[in-house]
Amino acid sequence: MATATTTDLLCRNYINGQWVESKSTKIVERRNPANTDEVVARIPLSTRQDMKEAIVAAKAAFPAWRETPAPNRGKILFAATRIMQEQKEALARLLTREEGKALKDSLGEVQRAINILEFMAGEARRLNGETLTSELPKNFSYTIRQPLGVVGAITPWNFPVAIPVWKIAPALVCGNTVVFKPATLTPLTAMKIVEIFEQAGLPAGVLNLVMGSGRETGDELVQNPHVHGLSFTGSNEVGCALYASGAAHLKKIQCEMGGKNPVVVLADADLQLAMESVLAGAFASTGQRCTATSRVVIEESVADQFVGMLVERAKRYVVGDGLEAGTDMGPSVDESQFNTVLKYIEIGKGEGKLLCGGERLTGARYDKGWFVVPTVFDHVAWDSKLAQEEIFGPVLSVIRVKGFDEALQVANSVRYGLSSSIYSSDSNKIFEFVDKIETGMTHVNSPTVGGEAHVPFGGAKDSSVGPREVGHAAIDFYTDLKIVYIDYTGRKRESSLY
Repeated sequence: MATATTTDLLCRNYINGQWVESKSTKIVERRNPANTDEVVARIPLSTRQDMKEAIVAAKAAFPAWRETPAPNRGKILFAATRIMQEQKEALARLLTREEGKALKDSLGEVQRAINILEFMAGEARRLNGETLTSELPKNFSYTIRQPLGVVGAITPWNFPVAIPVWKIAPALVCGNTVVFKPATLTPLTAMKIVEIFEQAGLPAGVLNLVMGSGRETGDELVQNPHVHGLSFTGSNEVGCALYASGAAHLKKIQCEMGGKNPVVVLADADLQLAMESVLAGAFASTGQRCTATSRVVIEESVADQFVGMLVERAKRYVVGDGLEAGTDMGPSVDESQFNTVLKYIEIGKGEGKLLCGGERLTGARYDKGWFVVPTVFDHVAWDSKLAQEEIFGPVLSVIRVKGFDEALQVANSVRYGLSSSIYSSDSNKIFEFVDKIETGMTHVNSPTVGGEAHVPFGGAKDSSVGPREVGHAAIDFYTDLKIVYIDYTGRKRESSLY
């Protein structure tokens, strides 16, 4: 094992307003994926008891936080927004150092988190119900939103700032207390997010952080009777098991999982625009996004021209340390993900025509990191492994079709249904695509990636289960709706109500 070149940091949990060491003696190292000689952090694999203590703290803090007027909760989020804006550059650099993505992508992610914080802070003044007319005279009914109680947030490594924020912020605004379990690969950004809320004045126990493997800590969040809601982003395997277990305990569960997102390019498309969008969707963030463009489904008549443009540009994509100026794409997040990508590249060599990439980058700049060349396969069959299975890396499959009907069929041929895109100038085909594509989000003449702070996020089929995230839809998940009936006659009467 290489010797660390920097002083490493032992990460701590944050429980009841205090930074505390885990009770676990099991410690894992997190190394910079662009330079594995550098130890970025040492992470305790926290115990079930650590998680129980965090849940106890959240439960104890809940009554006072619930009674805090929602606009005052919003003021704390506005303060967190300002602090994150002030620390944007440093937070983005920290993100790149531990996760690997290019700094420009990290800056974009932090800005999205800032936007979400700002929007959710404003929602504190819009936690509205509705008034409803009654079928009885002198009766009035209305609805109010109330918090669930203690909620858990289990987040992935690929968006370690934006995704935690889009779970934590709405939960807090709605009056819940939160136990946050981040991915083990990205502990420092998780700590920084919690520090920002701490600096903003969040009371002790309202937000708690527990590091470590989900096998014990995540399971405790699902099993513990004091946790009433759980939001998860990660793999299908874990998400499905978590959802089933949560349902057995009658918890409110939300899971965002995989994607195998298509871009459909029709013969009348602006090919330059489509090429640039496909490139960014496939290779930015090293393809490690659930919304990444994984498949190009293109009409045969323009395929040769489009593929030529795409490959020529992909070969000029700059790969390197995300903190270096001019880098377009950083490394895979760790050795395991790197090996997964190389495995699928080898599978692809037997299933399609390799046009560029298909190998590990080598040389002085790359030998200490997990770097893969941006890879494009052409003439890929729609039902091949390359076209059906999520890779989570910079690997793009081109699938050629005869026309729109076949393109739509191929786009819908996978188990996932997160995001999609179509490039065309034919309004009839565009609207038919929007109507029939089996994805939770779809784009017209724009990439499969991206989203806005006030717009819901989520998929269909095996990509998502439970309510949507982000925007006002998040408020629906983090609250229970209470219906109130008021009879202001003060007299007993026959009622037709059930």
